[in-house]
Amino acid sequence: MTQTTESVAGPTGTEEQPPRRRTRVHRAWFVAAVTFVTIVGAAAFRSLPGLFIDPLHQEFGWSRGTIGAAVSLNLALYGLTAPFAAALMDRFGIRRVVAGALTVIAVGSGLTVWMTAPWQLWLCWGLLVGLGSGSMALAFAATVTNRWFTTRRGLVSGILTAASASGQLIFLPVLSWTVESHGWRPAAVTVALAALAVVPFVWLLLRDHPADVGVRPYGAEEFVPKPEPVTGAARRAVGVLLSAVRTGPFWLLAGTFAICGASTNGLVQTHFVPAAHDHGMPITAAASLLAVIGVFDVAGTIASGWFTDRFEPRRLLAVYYALRGVSLLFLPMLLAPSVHPPMVFFIVFYGLDWVATVPPTLALCREHYGEDSAIVFGWVLASHQVGAALVAYLGGVARDVFGSYDMVWYASGALCAAAALMALVIRRRPRALSPALA
Repeated sequence: MTQTTESVAGPTGTEEQPPRRRTRVHRAWFVAAVTFVTIVGAAAFRSLPGLFIDPLHQEFGWSRGTIGAAVSLNLALYGLTAPFAAALMDRFGIRRVVAGALTVIAVGSGLTVWMTAPWQLWLCWGLLVGLGSGSMALAFAATVTNRWFTTRRGLVSGILTAASASGQLIFLPVLSWTVESHGWRPAAVTVALAALAVVPFVWLLLRDHPADVGVRPYGAEEFVPKPEPVTGAARRAVGVLLSAVRTGPFWLLAGTFAICGASTNGLVQTHFVPAAHDHGMPITAAASLLAVIGVFDVAGTIASGWFTDRFEPRRLLAVYYALRGVSLLFLPMLLAPSVHPPMVFFIVFYGLDWVATVPPTLALCREHYGEDSAIVFGWVLASHQVGAALVAYLGGVARDVFGSYDMVWYASGALCAAAALMALVIRRRPRALSPALA
């Protein structure tokens, strides 16, 4: 935002020297920065599922399928909570919802240190952290992007999506070392403290709407007044869903995003570490590879946001899913006791494509659903997490039954090929079915 002032005549009639031109960074970028840091803090828990499977199996004797069921509950609630959280942000404001969600994450993660039975794992790790992290899901990033930006939305959505990968990058090596050296309980406490530490940061610095600080959204030509709080958050979220399910693009976006979740959070994030450990690779080495995925995910997602501002989103999705499917088909041949160049190539390649699908999916939601796009994206994200939950559970069952993860890698590669075809079928700018979806 740039402000200039003209020369003015002083009291004696002489012209005074005008002040120097000042250029200020638009407040929207500060809000985006706070959002980024907040998601980074909440992402700490996202690093834990793959690290806890073997320690919990060894300490309590729980099967990998039992532990995978808790991960599945967490992943499912992460997605199913998102559309309601987006509606709650319209009702109570971003700050209140996000601060409450971080507190729930901290409580759920902290309570796991006293668990002794599977139902306690499902309650703390599955239910509480699932609900809290779901309120901090990508619908949060979509709401901030829609409110504070009218241009550069693809780039901003890419940056905020990359925040989750950055959290994994920051916490995963530390948590893997903690689990290896001191056990899983100190790692759970670390996550709880990290989430709790972000709460005052959110409360003091995050703002709900540009009108709260008297500025226009970034790129807007006119001032946008703050809308009145929308009551009936649950009713609105369900109403938007009922309207969206009558449109073809919703089902195609939901289907492709379900496969996205199955092939990332459900498969690689949950099962890569134990799968690599099955082949003799140390847990810390496998966790470090996941962290490297996080490094390249940041670059890939931001680049995907830049591409989304310039190219057709559905074609980008088709390319991303096709490349991901090919890489998964080769993974079973790359797992070994040590890290070798082909595995490093896979990690870099997969990292660039990890959540590069988010910016074009968000763009397609905005294109088809307008004002309700954040809530629609929340429901699309729910399908992402349902897909992740199914594979997190089925991957553990497959390991118990077949003794390896090979079948799961191949099946996920085939699903990604199907997602590429589905993305190409999405039509551009269909006829609006209702004012709510115009």
